[in-house]
Amino acid sequence: MEKQSNGKPSGTTLFTRRKALGTLAVLAASLESVVPVKAGVQPARAAEFTENDPYGRIASGGLSPNDITQVYPGIWKIHFGGPSEAVTPLAFRTAGADRAAIGALPEVSAIPLDIAAMSWTVSARGVSLQMPMTTEEHIYGLGLDTEIFDMTGRRAICCPSDQPQDKMNYSHAPVPFYVSSRGYGVFVDTARYAWIYTGNVAPVADSSETASPAPAKAVLSARELYQPRTLTRKTMMIDVHPSRGVDIYIFGGPTLRAAVQRYNLFSGGGAVPPLWGLGVHFRSASQMPAEHILALAQRIRRERMPFTIWGLEPGWQSHTYPCSFVWNKKNFPNPDKFIQEMKGMHYHMNLWEHAFTSSVSPMFKKLKPWSGNYLVWGGLVPDFASPQTRKIWIDHHERIMFSKGVDGVKLDECDNQPYRAHPWSFPEASVFPSGLDGELMHSLFGALYQQTMMEPLTRRNLRTWGLVRDTYALAAPLPYMVYSDSYDLGCYLRGVCKQGFCGLLWDPEVRQASSVEDLYRRTQLVIFSPMAVVDCWYMNLPPWLQVNRAKSNAGQLMSDHQTVTQVVRKLLELRMSLIPYLYAAFNEYRLTGMPPIRAMVMDWPQDPKTRAIDDQFMFGPAIMVAPLLTGQSTRRVYLPHGTWYDFSTHQQYKGGRWLTISRPSEEVPMFVKSDTLLPLARPVEYITPETCFDVTVHVFGESPEPITLYEDDGMTYDFQKGKQNRIAITWAQGHGKVQKSGAYGGPVRYKITAFQQA
Repeated sequence: MEKQSNGKPSGTTLFTRRKALGTLAVLAASLESVVPVKAGVQPARAAEFTENDPYGRIASGGLSPNDITQVYPGIWKIHFGGPSEAVTPLAFRTAGADRAAIGALPEVSAIPLDIAAMSWTVSARGVSLQMPMTTEEHIYGLGLDTEIFDMTGRRAICCPSDQPQDKMNYSHAPVPFYVSSRGYGVFVDTARYAWIYTGNVAPVADSSETASPAPAKAVLSARELYQPRTLTRKTMMIDVHPSRGVDIYIFGGPTLRAAVQRYNLFSGGGAVPPLWGLGVHFRSASQMPAEHILALAQRIRRERMPFTIWGLEPGWQSHTYPCSFVWNKKNFPNPDKFIQEMKGMHYHMNLWEHAFTSSVSPMFKKLKPWSGNYLVWGGLVPDFASPQTRKIWIDHHERIMFSKGVDGVKLDECDNQPYRAHPWSFPEASVFPSGLDGELMHSLFGALYQQTMMEPLTRRNLRTWGLVRDTYALAAPLPYMVYSDSYDLGCYLRGVCKQGFCGLLWDPEVRQASSVEDLYRRTQLVIFSPMAVVDCWYMNLPPWLQVNRAKSNAGQLMSDHQTVTQVVRKLLELRMSLIPYLYAAFNEYRLTGMPPIRAMVMDWPQDPKTRAIDDQFMFGPAIMVAPLLTGQSTRRVYLPHGTWYDFSTHQQYKGGRWLTISRPSEEVPMFVKSDTLLPLARPVEYITPETCFDVTVHVFGESPEPITLYEDDGMTYDFQKGKQNRIAITWAQGHGKVQKSGAYGGPVRYKITAFQQA
């Protein structure tokens, strides 16, 4: 790295080699055994370079065979325009692609898009790509804007934001990857704020065509004038500026779900949680001192509420906004003793922080040369793209957190405020020692932060499961759930449905509630999330004792708190009973790229009725969840073709139709696909290294498909080295069979005690 004469890193140095971008990166240059595209592919048209173009173009053109490379089975890289930027998501991805798993997916022999219909333009603004679309296809993905589900016919801006429900695609997880109902996916390898128009732009048509039909009458009203229009010809436009060139990756299907699987495996495969990470997570009030936390933790154990993880909010630090990363000795006079007492009650510890570093922090002087040139809340913005920054950060956190037994973190405030009048984060014009500018850093900041914070535990051969408020592309291997300060239950539900399109994990949470019914409905959604969180950061009492925030902080119990506690306990126990099933789904996520929680359209893309369903979802391979929102006494549920069983009553329903259902506020609607073996465990109050789940296998249908459970130590990465058992469960002629194979020889995780026919 070049340095200034004062010995500090130059803020304007740009890396010219991707390998200089950091030891955590698995570089794009490592794509092995690339295969040129077949010579028969013809360019759309030759590149045209003009000096006096009336539209301000510097160059434009189509594609030649030299622009296209097959990098993995069913995955093609296409280069558009001039030289690509060195700083891209691929340069910083967490893990290498799983070639073997990609090759095991259904074969796709040719690019599933018309190459001749692709073109590009480079102008003073940047590079613009034109991609083909058909009039009937639907587009999904592009991150986690929780207001929009079907992205067709929109302008989506892949820009990080602290507001994930704005209909502009600003979100906590903007991802330049989209997938089509036609069975292909497209990843734009850029950390710039890509603008993507999903079929709502109309290029000037050829002389024999019209871009849109002529109106039958004069349009006079604003409603008619500005309503969405159906174009007779659709084009996908991808606008990346100020880049002069960009690489995209096309993922073949042949189905929508298979295209997503390829993308996830290209990212490195899905994260597998520690077994304890699938337990329920409680976060106590921000400024609650150690003695009060210990008393509350003991009360929760007495009430048999099944919590495995305990989170501390900002009050554990001596200074926040910006952070000191030093224990608050007033609230926690003996942090080591406190953590050990909590672990003695079988709680795994998770600590809150954000990255902006106070001048009172022991890291401040060391970090200053390796931080951005603007402050946030008066604190440094560490350059996590710099190995020097990561070393300083990891060494300090090892001392204050991980050596004391902390198992995970909550990484807050790592997003952006692109449209706030008074934004608090760093400007896009910022410069960082690694060479990243503020725009690139905003896109990559959350992912780099996650990579940095998981490294100390990875070195200890320990898995983690945490929370983050911003992430980006290629995130499937990262063991962090995206969360939000927003609290709209409908948007929370839509986020659960959308998370599977882009290799993301979304985490709605329970905080306060407007009523007991609202508490129940929120809890019913949370238990079907990658991490089930009850977050009481601004409430002294848990919501099952008092839903009202003011009364909670005044210590006032609800008159019916005992009944409410029983209902919430039952719902949380439902989550605990599903852990063997969910752990298997996450192992499949790693091995096959199959999202463990996903929208209905991913499993039934050819069924038009599933394409707009954003309020019911698949949980694992066989359970469909259709939550009721607060105030709803009934709702419509779509059952795809086949036979379905009500989870609670085992009543059968024929699929291929809509069903109107009602449930009391204490119950969540769930349906199980026919021909399913569903392993349900007797609920435990917490998960330890010795926990063994007592499992009953429920049989739905006459010819159920086999199911595999995964048995390992639940804590380390040894399962990646073969120390894992597979427990194959089958059913034939009225009898169940269990067969175990593998090299794991530690404590038994599952005891299959019975089979029960629905």
